Amino acid sequence: MSAKFAWAILLASAVLEAVWATALGLSDGFSQALPTVVFTVTASLSMIGLGIAVKRIPLGTAYAVWVGIGAALTVGWAMATGVEPASPRKLLFIAGIVGCAAELKALPTEAVEVAEPAEL
Repeated sequence: MSAKFAWAILLASAVLEAVWATALGLSDGFSQALPTVVFTVTASLSMIGLGIAVKRIPLGTAYAVWVGIGAALTVGWAMATGVEPASPRKLLFIAGIVGCAAELKALPTEAVEVAEPAEL
């Protein structure tokens, strides 16, 4: 798998994270069927995508980008739909999260060899 493909999967997984987080809020404690199904499917797909992406992207970087982009999209959607109030400071900090995630992607990644655990 190429690095570009791994990043594409990671970004798609981050979008799915925003979908499942929104569905979680709409599920009313898993008492609403449709949001609960959307949550279950998108959370599973998001985790699978993250798992695939970390085969090529270091775990710490992948997780930070996944959480950061997912959180920014979740808050952005909540503000766009009127569920959460928007403010210039909030928008600035969300832009900071996205900027930090983008910079993590821009950093060079070096392969690190991990020693196999010793057999007992």
